[in-house]
Amino acid sequence: MRIVILGLSITSSWGNGHATTFRGLVRELVRRGHDVLFLERDVPWYASNRDMPRPPWGRTELYADLADLRARFTDDVRDADLVIVGSYVPQGVEVGRWVQATARGIPAFYDIDTPVTLAKLSRGDFEYLSPDLIPGYRLYLSFTGGPTLRKIERELGSPAARPLYCSVDPELYEPRNCVAKWDLGYLGTYSADRQPTLERLMLEAAREWDAGRFVVAGPQYPEEVRWPANVRRVEHLPPPEHAGFYCAQLFTLNVTRADMVLAGYSPSVRLFEAAACGVPIISDVWNGLESVFVPGEEILLARTEKDTLGYLRDMTEADRRALGAKARARVLAEHTAAHRALAVEEYAREASRGAASGTPLDRVIVKR
Repeated sequence: MRIVILGLSITSSWGNGHATTFRGLVRELVRRGHDVLFLERDVPWYASNRDMPRPPWGRTELYADLADLRARFTDDVRDADLVIVGSYVPQGVEVGRWVQATARGIPAFYDIDTPVTLAKLSRGDFEYLSPDLIPGYRLYLSFTGGPTLRKIERELGSPAARPLYCSVDPELYEPRNCVAKWDLGYLGTYSADRQPTLERLMLEAAREWDAGRFVVAGPQYPEEVRWPANVRRVEHLPPPEHAGFYCAQLFTLNVTRADMVLAGYSPSVRLFEAAACGVPIISDVWNGLESVFVPGEEILLARTEKDTLGYLRDMTEADRRALGAKARARVLAEHTAAHRALAVEEYAREASRGAASGTPLDRVIVKR
């Protein structure tokens, strides 16, 4: 296929989780023989923080504004087999209207922020998507699966809402022979809605277990957060250092945004990254997690600090390693960027036929 993707960013992972998702997807689509053009709005905050200014897969072009986009890339959009507009694209509503009016192929929306998007729509905030655009996208690709997909179809009028979860690059995330520095670690930017869970599952555990070694990496935590003495803080951790960070932990903690907990079926990329490194994950609880990992066998669930401490202090080394290995096997079998590229192909074929596949939407997982 000839594919055009208009996304938030592929050149800069600064302050966003979109770039790594697009990098893996574009790379794998190109490996499978597709012609991919990625179009990114040239904005100052990414221009000064580009960690991949020239992605080596497909073609990446920057555009200055809507007029520049139309002037230079109308032919590409018109002639493409599949045109994907991502969430949080600047002036996304105007971009979407132009794509739907121009594309002869399949126009699609890729929502990397589905619970946030739906919350914004419900309060009339049409920053990058408006209700009238949804029926015009023949595919609505979503980071959230489960019942949310039915809502997008039945209440918002999408012809086909399909799960396209985040993924992991197994070439970058794999087990390493690292010295275990910490009993439990957490990687994530500060979020007010995540902080109570982080407090409950990690910081309270740290206060109860003085001998435990804990670490939190990520920016923007307010000064008033009271960090126990046995919790180390890392203000910023560049993506190339993530795998080594995971591998230096005996367990890693996953904490989910409140909107995603409510929606369910919203696995974060941190889940897949840590699992690909073979590091056992202790996670908060949300609907649909069991469709991604088997609780007790591939992931550990915690509701209180006592649950966390029970895993950290009581699990045998053999059981810990076995759980991490099973989680890694699951990710490699179902959740790599290569699987997502195959899913895009399948959904595009389905959309081109104009018929539903009949497969329950939250169970669509394409395997190699």
